[in-house]
Amino acid sequence: QVQVAESGGNLVQAGGSLRLSCTTSGFRFDDYAMGWFRQAPGKEREGISCITWSGSSTSYSSPVQGRFTITRNDAEKTVYLQMNNLQPEDTAMYYCAALAFTAACRSCPTVVANTSPHCLGHQHIWGQGTQVTVSS
Repeated sequence: QVQVAESGGNLVQAGGSLRLSCTTSGFRFDDYAMGWFRQAPGKEREGISCITWSGSSTSYSSPVQGRFTITRNDAEKTVYLQMNNLQPEDTAMYYCAALAFTAACRSCPTVVANTSPHCLGHQHIWGQGTQVTVSS
């Protein structure tokens, strides 16, 4: 059974840190680039971080660049998102996805540029999300 499951979301004060985990099963994890997305109330889902299948390259959206770090552990079939210096504007539901690139969404930089709606498509393997709330 193909599964992607996020965990680690919590309520944290501004300036604090959290580490999100995304565990997977049922598919060849090391064949996939992995992405983290978030969706705040009333806003569209956005790609915030991505790591290639090899782990050799990472990409970040501007709002999280320098504060968030994505890593992957192929032996554990898990991808992590370390989030530091969290701010109230980081409050959102955070989603992980195993990315099936297409011609319309072909790379990690495309995912975090948030210029192609195809990068939010059903071709990816999505988790159910984990809530992150940052209080001021």
